[in-house]
Amino acid sequence: MKARKYVVKNHFNGIPKREDYEVIEYELPSLVDGDILIKAEWVSVDPYMKVFSSNFPTPYDQFGFQTGVVLESKDPKYPRGTKVVSHAGWCDYCVINPGKFTSDFEIIYKMPDLQDLSDSIALSAAGMVGATAYFGLLEICKPKAGETLVVTVAAGAVGSIVGQIGMIVGCRVVGFTGSDEKVRWLEDEIGYDRAFNYKTTDIDEALKEAAPDGVDCYFDNVGGEMSSIIMNHMNEFGRVSVCGCISAYTAEEDNFPKASTTQLNIFLKQLKIEGFIVLRWLNEWPTAFRDITSWIKSGEIKIKEHVLEGFDNIFDAFISMISGANTGKVVVKL
Repeated sequence: MKARKYVVKNHFNGIPKREDYEVIEYELPSLVDGDILIKAEWVSVDPYMKVFSSNFPTPYDQFGFQTGVVLESKDPKYPRGTKVVSHAGWCDYCVINPGKFTSDFEIIYKMPDLQDLSDSIALSAAGMVGATAYFGLLEICKPKAGETLVVTVAAGAVGSIVGQIGMIVGCRVVGFTGSDEKVRWLEDEIGYDRAFNYKTTDIDEALKEAAPDGVDCYFDNVGGEMSSIIMNHMNEFGRVSVCGCISAYTAEEDNFPKASTTQLNIFLKQLKIEGFIVLRWLNEWPTAFRDITSWIKSGEIKIKEHVLEGFDNIFDAFISMISGANTGKVVVKL
């Protein structure tokens, strides 16, 4: 059987380019003991694909989460017909052997119980994205009812879930996003207390208005000067969960963005600032999936997906996500 996959030829410098990739068609190997043949059904594109690019020597197969169905199996844990989530990347078919995994980036598990929701949810709210929001907020920020939570990239895949979990635990939620349309979505449909278009808003003045009593929790997806301004508004013993730094993701290597010093506020206000990679809680992901799926079914969390179709459109989906054209999670249906 022939399969196709995206191979990264060049490390990304600035915005990834189509010529950084090559699509390879190749013959799948015959299965041996422990192997699983998977047909991909949904493929995810995420910011970490850009961030971690330099960690791997080129050429390398583009990693990433996908959902699929087992077509053939020589592993009794994953019989034929089993739906799975794996980190097999941008490919239409693959053969993997869980018993030979050697790194944290090699992941496979049975699809969680989605309670009749679309399988694509296993790549968003009930997948790595939802786990990122769940553990990054609840384990690091530890928000309490009545506190003020600020979220950047608030209409993105992670940010939109973070804000809604914040509301579930009783926080006042303020979000920053990149368009007036996304502001309306956050306030009118999701229910954020306030949302602002950071491109047209004075962030300092916006926080004086929306968070006059200060900020207790900050879920940082953006970094840069915006984060420095937000941390200036934090209360004593405030908590910052650093999930990403999208302000630098499209920057050239020799032109990274600069930001004001934050150390004075950090020690005077005794702030807790912690970065994280969600694989830290991999064994606990099922707990997040159960809670988030339940919240979706009850209407407490609303999900928006940006769906493209077709293997040939995976790169376009990736660029759409990096440029911020999407609202919610970007997924590709194969």
